[in-house]
Amino acid sequence: MKEDNNSKQVLLSVLGVAILVVAVVGVSFAAFTFSQTGVKTNTITTGTINMSYSEPENGITLTNAMPMSDDTGKALSGPNETFDFTVTATINGSGTTTINYAITAVTEPGTTLNDDYVKVYLTNMAGDTDSQILAPTVVSSLPKTSSDASGAPDGQFILDDGTFTTNATNEYRLRMWVADNYAVTGSSETYTLRVNVYGAADAQ
Repeated sequence: MKEDNNSKQVLLSVLGVAILVVAVVGVSFAAFTFSQTGVKTNTITTGTINMSYSEPENGITLTNAMPMSDDTGKALSGPNETFDFTVTATINGSGTTTINYAITAVTEPGTTLNDDYVKVYLTNMAGDTDSQILAPTVVSSLPKTSSDASGAPDGQFILDDGTFTTNATNEYRLRMWVADNYAVTGSSETYTLRVNVYGAADAQ
């Protein structure tokens, strides 16, 4: 009788382990399965987008800067007058992948100068050229991200956006200056803009 009880316990233990194994395999399979109702073939693709820069911080700061014209601002080229950075897209996987990207900017804590009096100018430095991407624009006039396809958080200023469909590297230079309509007050003013880049692959 005791042997029968032992046999039943062993059998129940084996069944319990088997059920647990099936449950774990089922959960693991579900975690890596993607399905969608429709006529389009579902594909899984991956991609990455990276930002690198030559300065120790990913931004640019104005401190006690004097107002200047757009022509003077566009010609800035000295140390602490420009911010150079690179955006690289690397697309992996089969099929055609589109990466939506956005280069954004946010003002940092401690900024005292109003967005209405700061201008930004973005150019592409590829091939030793300096071609305009964003004309001199007051920061407060820049469009802002909202449910952005790049995955950027809402409410950030957009400096540039677009798509990558092949591996590519873009070299950028950002210039920033105090607009010439700013009335100098004599008080110390600081403005810091942090640059970010976001990228997300289109659903296929």
